[in-house]
Amino acid sequence: MTRLPTGMYQPGYSVIHGLNADVKIVCLFVLLAAVVATDSVLGYAVSIAAAVAIVYLAQVSVPDALAPVRRLVWFFVLIFAMNTCFYGPDDPWVRWWIFCPSMQGMIQGANVVLRVMLILVLSGVLTSTTSPMKLTEGLERLLSPLRFVRIPTEQIAMIISVSIQFIPTIFEETDMIRKAQMARGARFDSRSYFEKAKAVMPLVIPIFLAAFKRADELSLAMESRGYRTDAVHKGRRGEKPALCDYLAILVCVALCAAQLTIF
Repeated sequence: MTRLPTGMYQPGYSVIHGLNADVKIVCLFVLLAAVVATDSVLGYAVSIAAAVAIVYLAQVSVPDALAPVRRLVWFFVLIFAMNTCFYGPDDPWVRWWIFCPSMQGMIQGANVVLRVMLILVLSGVLTSTTSPMKLTEGLERLLSPLRFVRIPTEQIAMIISVSIQFIPTIFEETDMIRKAQMARGARFDSRSYFEKAKAVMPLVIPIFLAAFKRADELSLAMESRGYRTDAVHKGRRGEKPALCDYLAILVCVALCAAQLTIF
C-alpha cells in the first residue's frame, strides 16, 4: 500500500473530518497552548493520551501520525543532547570546558522534545483531515477581524495554507531525489557519519531547485485561474457549527485549563 506524503490531506468520514474547519483550527491552537503549558509527568501523560485519542478519532494510521516525528529523529537527539550538556549549570555532574551535563538539562531536553513531538502530531492531524480550501477559508474567517486595521488577511491565510501544503510536497521531492541518488550509488545507510554527510550534500541543491520550480508552477496556476492579491473578497460564510463542534471546543478548553491549573 502506497503511503501518502507527511501532512497531505486524506479524505475520510471520521469524527475529526466532520468537524468545522474553523473549530479544528481553534482547537489546535488551544491544544498547542495546553502542550506548551505541560510541565509534569501527569500532564504529559494526559497530553499524550489526548493526542492518541485524537489520532484514533481521525482514523489516521499510527505510522502516518508519527511520520513527521520519525523524519526529525536526529533533530530531537541533537536538541536533547544540547539541553543535557548546556542547560542547568548550577548543579552539573561534571564540568569540562563549556559542557556541564546535569539532570536539570536532561529534564529540560525531554520537555522540549516531547512538546515538539506532540505539536507535530496534532498539526499533522489537522492537515490530514482538512482540505486545503477549507483550511484557507477557515484561516481567513478567523483572521477577518484584522481587516479593520488594514491587515491583508486573505493573503496571510493563503500564505499560511500554501506553506503548510508545501511541507508534504518537499518531503515527497526529497524522497524521490534520495532514491535517485541511491540508484547512482549514494550510501545513506552507511554507519560512517562522513559517508552519510557526503551522501546528503548532493541532495541540498536539487531539493531547493525542486521547491522553487513547484512554487513557480503554483504561482502560474493561480494566475491562470484569475487569482489576484488586490481583489476584494467578501467574507465567505462557513458551515454553521454543530453540537459536536461545540463539544470539541469545550473538551479542548477544559484540557488546557486543567494543564494550567491542576497538572
